[in-house]
Amino acid sequence: MAMKKIMMLGGNYFQMTATKAAKELGHYVISVDYLPDNPAHKLADEYHNVSTVDKDAVLKLAQELQIDGIVSYASDVSAPTAAYVAEKMGLPTNPYESVMILTHKDQFRPFLIEHGFNSPKSKGFSDLQEALDFFRSLGKPAMVKPSDSNGSKGATRVDSEADFEAAFSKAMSFSRQKIVIVEEFLIRDGHQIAGDGFIVDGELVFAGFMSEHFDKLCNPLVPIGESYPSYISDELKAKAKAEINRLMKLLNMKFGAINMDFIIDSAGEVYIIEIGPRNGGNLITDVIREASGIDLAKCTVQAALGLDINEDFNKPIHTFVSSYVVHSLKNGTYAGTDIKDSIKKDIILFKDLTNIGDQVEMFDNAALGTGAMLIKYDSIEQMVERMDNMEEYIRVETENI
Repeated sequence: MAMKKIMMLGGNYFQMTATKAAKELGHYVISVDYLPDNPAHKLADEYHNVSTVDKDAVLKLAQELQIDGIVSYASDVSAPTAAYVAEKMGLPTNPYESVMILTHKDQFRPFLIEHGFNSPKSKGFSDLQEALDFFRSLGKPAMVKPSDSNGSKGATRVDSEADFEAAFSKAMSFSRQKIVIVEEFLIRDGHQIAGDGFIVDGELVFAGFMSEHFDKLCNPLVPIGESYPSYISDELKAKAKAEINRLMKLLNMKFGAINMDFIIDSAGEVYIIEIGPRNGGNLITDVIREASGIDLAKCTVQAALGLDINEDFNKPIHTFVSSYVVHSLKNGTYAGTDIKDSIKKDIILFKDLTNIGDQVEMFDNAALGTGAMLIKYDSIEQMVERMDNMEEYIRVETENI
């Protein structure tokens, strides 16, 4: 197979998986973002300091370098850029318009409702008073979040009118579009379900459903990791996969990875929360590979380059595995990570992303993790119990500022 040039948008630690996959496949990797110290750049063949949300600047660079494919790995914010560049250059891509719908909540919710999917009541606003009026009409707790951010940045559950303005301002500060989404808060039955899927020739051929976990001592809206496989029944998995597949067909999504988030209510109804047109963050792709041998990162590279996908998506799960974002419960100076002996032997990977003496913040969004782990377990029951109580096994130590 001839070497091809592939452009990777983003180079943080959680995006390195795609760069490694492309290099293992023998391709030439061009790494792009505005942070020159990001670790994936060191693995690439060349690096360019260009913002991944500047579509025209990335297009100009891609044309100059004559790339063969482009990937936004584990990032919604650069996914529209990847689709835009690929469309302009005639490279493999899903429709730019569909990618925009999936990455902008103010477009996504109306699309779901228009096509008969279960969806919370939701609306986008740029005006505080209009947003407040809508919040009042819901008559229940609501989620307030940016229309175009990811990693739970700027998201708040609001239970009273007195807290609304602060939540609105917070969400607005994280929105590039300056649009804030106010939506009904849904009560789920059990864990929220996440995971990665993969589309080949317009069909969702793989759906790796995981249970998503949150830190009850910190921000309960920010995931601390995903455990694989999910414990939900095969019937519910089939129901969710069918709904997601229907959505992908309506959007004319032809190939590639998708990151899935949905809940199941007490009546067994599936509510799609988000579908990202890219692989998931939090080492989700790495979890699937460790548990089953299915390598979605390599599939993503092959799809972006227009190559045949040579993966067996029916490989059985042989190990129970979770990702875990190590994080601090308070602001302070990082003094290390305490890991209990009872779990040390089960840690497959631990990457400490913080230096002793660095300032750390309470885990309020996905960007504030201090480290990353992959952990194996003996059973689903053990996995769920530990992930729901991980502060008893792993704790970031801090000194007061």
